[in-house]
Amino acid sequence: MDLGLKDRVYVVTGATRGLGHASARELVGDGAKVIITGRDEKTVAEAATALGPNAHGVAVDNSDPSAPQSLIAAARERFGGFDGILISVGGPPPGFVADNTDEQWQSAFESVFLGAVRLARAAAVELGEGGVIGFVLSGSVHEPIPGLTISNGLRPGLAGFAKSLSDELGPRGIRVVGVLPARIDTDRVRELDGYAPDPEAARAANEARIPLRRYGTPEEFGRTAAFLLSPAASYLTGIMVPVDGGARHGF
Repeated sequence: MDLGLKDRVYVVTGATRGLGHASARELVGDGAKVIITGRDEKTVAEAATALGPNAHGVAVDNSDPSAPQSLIAAARERFGGFDGILISVGGPPPGFVADNTDEQWQSAFESVFLGAVRLARAAAVELGEGGVIGFVLSGSVHEPIPGLTISNGLRPGLAGFAKSLSDELGPRGIRVVGVLPARIDTDRVRELDGYAPDPEAARAANEARIPLRRYGTPEEFGRTAAFLLSPAASYLTGIMVPVDGGARHGF
């Protein structure tokens, strides 16, 4: 199936590793060109090199108010266009209600929530018909995850923002989608499992609750994200797509 990605230009934030990097890799593999971001200049450069000549790295922090315009400008200057953005950011600190400080909440709000809102608003101004804005969110949009209180507080709000944005931008032919990972086998998820007294037992218990009985791979997530960003998904907007092996209990 031809996804129609050849020579389309995307910005993918938080793409030096994990789900963002997997998504960028699938986009490039299907012919797209990508600007990837991360906070560390050396790490961003190495990640872009690994993706090949159709990727270029820019070191920025999602919470920087100047990031959106600089990234869109980089896409146009490097690859001659701007067709969409996938907004991915590292997960906020784990913890229960009593564990997280005001400073952790504020920092997460700036990067996870407000930074994403700024990026989406800037993209909405610059995109034309056929453009797309994607958000990497979490299964916590639908069901809170124990021990991830900050994420549980911020991700559903972003999903609501994305849905509102899809209603506003739909008449202009611009789509807005969300991708909701659950237990994907990334460094972040292995780190969360590692907080348990017995990480291997924690993973086994989590896998037992997933109908497919295993964690997903970053490649499986990346392929889903690439499809949703592609012209092949041209009639999909305002949706939140779980990539969770069936773990969500609702429809």
